[in-house]
Amino acid sequence: MSAGKKATGGNDVKSRSARRAFLKGIAMAGAAAAATPAWGGRTFQDAMGDFFQKHYLRMSPDEVQAAIERIQRRAQDRFGVDINVKNTPAQAGVVFGYAINISKCKGYRDCVSACVKENNLGRDSQVQYIRVLEMDQGTMNLENGDHYYAPETVPQEGKFYLPVQCMQCDDPPCVKACPVNATWMEPDGIVVVDYDWCIGCRYCMTACPYWARHFNWSEPEIPAEEINLDTHYLGNRPRPKGVVEKCHFCVQRTREGRQPACMEACPTGARVFGNLLDPDSEIRYVLENKTVFRLKEDLGTEPKFWYYTDG
Repeated sequence: MSAGKKATGGNDVKSRSARRAFLKGIAMAGAAAAATPAWGGRTFQDAMGDFFQKHYLRMSPDEVQAAIERIQRRAQDRFGVDINVKNTPAQAGVVFGYAINISKCKGYRDCVSACVKENNLGRDSQVQYIRVLEMDQGTMNLENGDHYYAPETVPQEGKFYLPVQCMQCDDPPCVKACPVNATWMEPDGIVVVDYDWCIGCRYCMTACPYWARHFNWSEPEIPAEEINLDTHYLGNRPRPKGVVEKCHFCVQRTREGRQPACMEACPTGARVFGNLLDPDSEIRYVLENKTVFRLKEDLGTEPKFWYYTDG
């Protein structure tokens, strides 16, 4: 028995020694990596910071700032540009809503192009937050809508055009479907995603009845000269491969009193955006004076996105 105990003790000593050597090696690697990017283009400290990062809603202001600085360093390493990552919170007394006058939409897709540029969408993946459906006059079957239409000119006779994007539901099924709470509705009504917390299971995509969520199957490719440097933590900052993303009402713009890029780009004035709680806003005027409707209203998702016509 004595010999057995000695042998075991020797193994324990070797095991402890190996653990100390491993930890010492990690510490030395960390010290060296502090100055030299190595861990997938990140320093050791940044890699560990990402690994132990908390959910956005549970981070302290200092932890959020540290995460922002890591994002900015990663963008510099990946694209060679210095981005500004804001963390502008929701404004008190504001709930955003959108409306589209489909009588004015002519299918030009300027809104789509503006959204891609503003929100740093991958150029190779063809991910687009906005889809414009070409529909037959007199029908409303979205399944038959064509968002790949490519005639020489638009609008086409006998057709109308229906832009579809995230409806920013007041009772969002995508939020309920997420098993890790990586998506939620903010106080201003915008449904956002913590890209660093998303596990890429795509349950939210299955739950969304509006096809408004998109998965990054590959690392989004954006030419450095086309990167929008004005970003938001919950919005258009560069996203990694393997996460779900969606329209966020251009949170980097709208929380600072600006209009969404899609609305600014619309050449026909078909889009109306604003604060639903402001009785003097244009969106409230539309809701109170036009005959409006919402898509798939029978599902009870309570979209904050309406449509109307001039007729």
